[in-house]
Amino acid sequence: MPDQLTDLVRFAGDLVGGRAGDWDAAGEIPRESITAAAAAGVLCAQVPTEYGGLGLTSTGNGRLTAHVGSLCSSLRSLMTSQGMAAWSIQRLGSRGQRRAYLPRLTGGELAAVAFSEASAGSDLSLIDTEIVADGDSVVLSGRKVWTTGAWYADLLVVFGQYAGGAAAVVVPTATPGVTVDRVPDPLGCRAAGHATVTFDSVRLPAGAVLGGAGQSVELLVTTALTYGRLSVAWGCVGILRGCLHVVTAHAKVREQFGKPLARHQLVARHIAGLAVDEHTAAAAAEHASRCWDERSPDMVVAAVRAKYLASTQAARGAGTAVQVLASAGARDGDFAARAYRDAKLMEIIEGSTEICQLILAEHALTTSA
Repeated sequence: MPDQLTDLVRFAGDLVGGRAGDWDAAGEIPRESITAAAAAGVLCAQVPTEYGGLGLTSTGNGRLTAHVGSLCSSLRSLMTSQGMAAWSIQRLGSRGQRRAYLPRLTGGELAAVAFSEASAGSDLSLIDTEIVADGDSVVLSGRKVWTTGAWYADLLVVFGQYAGGAAAVVVPTATPGVTVDRVPDPLGCRAAGHATVTFDSVRLPAGAVLGGAGQSVELLVTTALTYGRLSVAWGCVGILRGCLHVVTAHAKVREQFGKPLARHQLVARHIAGLAVDEHTAAAAAEHASRCWDERSPDMVVAAVRAKYLASTQAARGAGTAVQVLASAGARDGDFAARAYRDAKLMEIIEGSTEICQLILAEHALTTSA
């Protein structure tokens, strides 16, 4: 592992320590911990060095993401959110916008991306948030739901209808007319700052609209979603690694019927399944990150494939972990219990399992001879 990545892994381990369970129970990560992660570049590590970032490849950032995911899925969710915001600005913004916004995200400010609405989840064509030009300003109106990280965010990258197409606009959460309401008691990633955000005629400078305005909403959002899907895939690799760690540690020392659980064949089958799932999920994520780093035309479908495979296996693996640990894995806040809840959400966010299946089926139908 390169020295830079080794240092980041050590930093993340020290930052989380043994506090992930407490963060989960409280439903919040201390602001100073998140800011420290942002200032260290951990939350958007792929941002180029010219903007104050670490300039990691997708592969390097993915390995860091997996490590954080093995410790705390809520913090990993903030990596996904901040990374998506940074990538959207990097990909869609002008050079001036990149210079204006990216150093803020690599310097300690926090960001989130707002897609989903009450009537627009997987079907993004139903987005009705509006960005309306008004002289040298734009006016933003609408309501976004389940915006990960919004509770902590200083900036939001908001997608909406604009000029006969779609656009993304950068919105400081302190702007008059912005209201952020925390989602109470989410099933998983409880400390990830999920929130509903309302925009009541929010006036912004026209320069807050990122380039690429007027495109179809599906094409525009795919830019951010591809990054997000790959980040989620790596996070699920981390969940599987964490599950494998707690299961093997427990099965070696817990004795039933005169021998350790690991020596019971049915338990050994569970351990083997977890090990194989972690390996195959990591291979899919590695492949997708190589496609990203090489700018392969297969990048988008590779990210969908990795997200689908890793999230479904993480959900299954977390269930296996709870099964093997039994009462030792049933206490809220412990890793297996957190993983059980967190992994289920991974099958829903950034394209549900069913949406991923449809995309992969269409790709197969299109490319098969």
